[in-house]
Amino acid sequence: MSSSEQDGPRRAAAARAVQEVEDGMVVGLGSGSTVAFAVEALAVRVAKGLRVVGIPTSEATAGLARRLGVPLTSFAEHSRIDVAIDGADQVEWGPLNLVKGLGGALLREKIVASASDRMIFVVDETKLVDRLGGTTPLPVEIISFGWQTVLDRLAAIGCAPLLRLTGDKPFTTDGGNYIADCAIAEIPNPAALEARLASIIGVAESGLFIGLASKIVVGRPTGVEAIE
Repeated sequence: MSSSEQDGPRRAAAARAVQEVEDGMVVGLGSGSTVAFAVEALAVRVAKGLRVVGIPTSEATAGLARRLGVPLTSFAEHSRIDVAIDGADQVEWGPLNLVKGLGGALLREKIVASASDRMIFVVDETKLVDRLGGTTPLPVEIISFGWQTVLDRLAAIGCAPLLRLTGDKPFTTDGGNYIADCAIAEIPNPAALEARLASIIGVAESGLFIGLASKIVVGRPTGVEAIE
């Protein structure tokens, strides 16, 4: 299925997720093209009178929300989020572990996810896998200072890291960090790998989202499915 063919199912799934937003809520807004559909659907409801405020995970999402009239806030005003909506790059059947970060906002996305009472991830069916890894790299956000040493440590544990570039310069996150995309054939124990990555000095966060999903909303050509 091509990217354009996935747009319809993803848009439908995003609209379904936005139905879970209630009046007066603080809403976490993830990043990426799927979340853009969710922000558009949320803006329609806001225009009809829904009162919410959003905490965005990226400057791109913040800009889109402002353009569409979705009010924004920050953690300075709200320490907890009622529900957050985000996309994912891989979803593992069963435990609902995820890989995120191909969009480059994984640290902020995980901060929002961990501060949310409910976390809804929106995907199309191509993102569902039996086991994480394989053709989808695992993004790891790293501190820019001494990034070469961090890549060495990632390589030493078998992660085969590749510094993400924009042209001939390192890709830089909204927080000023770099991204190492790690090629891993299979991740049999995501929680153990997450803990091992967290122990490496210079790693800000990994794209492994373990135990954070309240619901996965899957867009398929035949309709929308919710997995809890």
